[in-house]
Amino acid sequence: MLLITKPNMVLSPDPLVREAFLMAYDYIDYVTTGGAEGTMGPAPTACTAALRHAGDELLTRFPIFFRRWPRVFQDVKENTACRKLTSILDEHFFPPVPRGRGRDLAWSAVLSVYVLAGQMALHCQERGMVGVLPQLKKCVGAYVERVICPEIRDKGGWTGFVSRFGQKQGLEGQVKRLCCWTLLALATSIITYFLWKRVT
Repeated sequence: MLLITKPNMVLSPDPLVREAFLMAYDYIDYVTTGGAEGTMGPAPTACTAALRHAGDELLTRFPIFFRRWPRVFQDVKENTACRKLTSILDEHFFPPVPRGRGRDLAWSAVLSVYVLAGQMALHCQERGMVGVLPQLKKCVGAYVERVICPEIRDKGGWTGFVSRFGQKQGLEGQVKRLCCWTLLALATSIITYFLWKRVT
């Protein structure tokens, strides 16, 4: 698989970690350039596509949940943004686990990390703190590497995230596919029948 990287992105020899950083860089760029209505090209990987799709859906379906974050972010300054983001993530999504107990990682919590980082990036952009965006990208990538990647590795990688949040083919698309395969099978049967008739 060809992995397209963003400029100044932290590169790791570990593909799991590279994907975590790529998702952070791509998603923050995506939301700060207008989301689905913006100027971003297609997502570079299946994970980034799933993240964009799920983030859009989450913000559309539960806007009330995200209306409170601007109040939480109101004291954020360029030099405190990463510290504040890490603090919120630790408190709300990944509280410490007692020693010896494993954490049951939910894909929705992983999605929330990226969506919250995107919301903070938008908040900073709207207040003229665009200089903090590269720091936020690195910060959320590093957070996912440190806190989430070990558990994702135990789950077999990012494939679960893609299967959970990737855009599902709609009923219309499924019907079209079924019709195409049926027509192909019918055409093959007819051709086979005529060839068999000519031989006999």
